Amino acid sequence: MTDPADMAPFDPGLVRALHPGAVRHDGLSHEGATHEAFQTSTLAALLDGAYEGDVTFAELAEHGDLGLGTLQHLDGEMIAVDGEFWQARADGVLRRIEPRERTPFAVVCRFAPDASQALGPCGYEQLLAAVEEHVDATTGTVAVRVDGHFARVRARTVPAQSRPYPPLSAVAEQQIISEWRDLDATLVGFRFPDVAAGIELPGYHLHVIDAGRTRGGHVLDAELARGTLRVDRVSALRLELPAGVELPGAPGAADAAALERIERG
Repeated sequence: MTDPADMAPFDPGLVRALHPGAVRHDGLSHEGATHEAFQTSTLAALLDGAYEGDVTFAELAEHGDLGLGTLQHLDGEMIAVDGEFWQARADGVLRRIEPRERTPFAVVCRFAPDASQALGPCGYEQLLAAVEEHVDATTGTVAVRVDGHFARVRARTVPAQSRPYPPLSAVAEQQIISEWRDLDATLVGFRFPDVAAGIELPGYHLHVIDAGRTRGGHVLDAELARGTLRVDRVSALRLELPAGVELPGAPGAADAAALERIERG
């Protein structure tokens, strides 16, 4: 196993916030703990086209039961909810992921909510503002789950890629956007602080899955009619780095702008 001390250092602000630890694949003996997020690879690697990972979904399930990510070759969007792992394919249609399949990027936690709030009608920005009220100022990180009835959800997926892999900014131009109305669904995901940039997407990253487990994707916009918000304040981050992936530095202005375009569709 590569000694994490030989890797580039974490941002000091991230160390103070989330007490991160990095391992290679052969160091994955640790199971997920309460209020701990587990992540495989980094957003910087994904941005550069690292679309093949070494963690199986069986291994991922040992570290969490709620989260998001993608599949090998950037094949659609992954949604983890209630310990089940689902793939939203390019057309937004769901299928259950097999344990032996692998992921190049995913973030999960063993969801243990420590705050809950009933929500009435609200737009997406209002929903995120409601989450913000529960964010721990120390870590700036929460896992999010919203169960409810949505007047509208706008989501995207992307098709699988082939070698030589294009950068994520180019793949975003291939995204397929779906809009659903009058939908019972669950939103899951995370809010990370600015000091996580390069490792994760600062701010909010949410995926949606409908109650019938037929449709899903990466959330671009939503209008909630009624629902329940639950948050889990995350106090630690465990990071698995596939071969060839190292800890990144802070993204440059061009990368930050590209990530904003990708996130917002």
